Formats: sequence, structure tokens, C-alpha cells
Amino acid sequence: MTGAIVAIAIVTIVIGGITTSVVSHFRLQRHRADAVALAGYRKLAEQAVAAQEAQQATLTELTERLASVELLLRSVE
Repeated sequence: MTGAIVAIAIVTIVIGGITTSVVSHFRLQRHRADAVALAGYRKLAEQAVAAQEAQQATLTELTERLASVELLLRSVE
């Protein structure tokens, strides 16, 4: 009877170890996938910031041009 209990305990420990290993492996894979997705989002955010800065520069240039045109029109009157 004692041999059966020892055998059951050993099998339970082995199955528990295998289960823990499989669960850990899939958690690691999910974490890696999340890291790749976050890197993509970071790159997208950097591109969006660069585009906003370019639009801001263009808007500033257009504002300066408009001010000079308004000044020219006022001087003609």
C-alpha cells in the first residue's frame, strides 16, 4: 500500500511540474507578443508626433506669410 502512495505522489509531482512548465511557456509567449505589439504602438506614436510637429511648423510658416500679406494689404490702402 505504501508503494502505491509513493507512486501516486511521484506521478502527481511530475504532472504538476509538466503543467507548470507548459503554463509558464505560454505566458512567456503571450508576454513576447505583447512586447512586439507595444513596440509597434510606440513606433506609431513616434510617427504621429513627428507628423504633428511637421504640421505645426507648416502652420507657423503659413501664419507668418498671412501676417506679411495682411501687412502688405494694409500698406497699399
